[in-house]
Amino acid sequence: MPEGDTVLQAAKRLDTALAGRVLVRSDLRVPRFATADLTGRTVLDVTARGKHLLTRIEGGLTLHSHLRMDGSWRVFEPGQRWNGGPAHQIRAILANADRAAVGYRLPVLELLRTAEEERVVGHLGPDLLGPDWDPDVALANLLKDPDRPLGEALLDQRNLAGIGNVYKSELCFLLGVTPWLPAGQLPADRAARLVRLARELLEYNRERPVRTTTGRRGEDLYVYGRRRRPCRRCGTPIRVAEQGDGSRERPTYWCPVCQPGPAPTG
Repeated sequence: MPEGDTVLQAAKRLDTALAGRVLVRSDLRVPRFATADLTGRTVLDVTARGKHLLTRIEGGLTLHSHLRMDGSWRVFEPGQRWNGGPAHQIRAILANADRAAVGYRLPVLELLRTAEEERVVGHLGPDLLGPDWDPDVALANLLKDPDRPLGEALLDQRNLAGIGNVYKSELCFLLGVTPWLPAGQLPADRAARLVRLARELLEYNRERPVRTTTGRRGEDLYVYGRRRRPCRRCGTPIRVAEQGDGSRERPTYWCPVCQPGPAPTG
């Protein structure tokens, strides 16, 4: 599941493959931009902003993509089989003489002027892995709606950018609170620890092929994806329930013993 760390890794792979090289093939397979031709232009850089990818191209253009749940960018060498999925799932191809970057199942793909990037990323809060990271602003954003469940506040990219469903569940476990705790009820010491720990976890995993929050080999995560399996701390079966604002529900994992407080019934 793409989160801030994996999106940053994708940006680095794309930047290594494309930056400073002239495109010999471009194919944007979305109706609005199907006729756009970027061949002959040089890719300047590829950068991550939260969960967004910005591929900047000569001539003041930016290709904006977002992976959401199952999108991906794959890089292939000449003659290598493209194995990121069926051909009908390809949404973008950017190729130079040495590499081809292929975007699969991209739910968001648009070409815009580089000067207009703020239109697509300007709403984001401080980026946990970016140069604009500001823990004080991030914490203030999280607490501005004190009645909002903490899990929902963490997923809101307007508060801080880079946290997805995995880190949401893991952070709440490490803090010893449920994701349904109103953000305003988070004790001050844990609130300060929250933003610090979020940054530390993403920094720790920014170069790792397998994400871990435990630091232990073979035990990568504490609660996420571990429904009915014993808690690594107390042995209680991990629970899962949907959490969201009604428009988008996400499976949320927690230990009912290590994380006392409000939680769904049933």
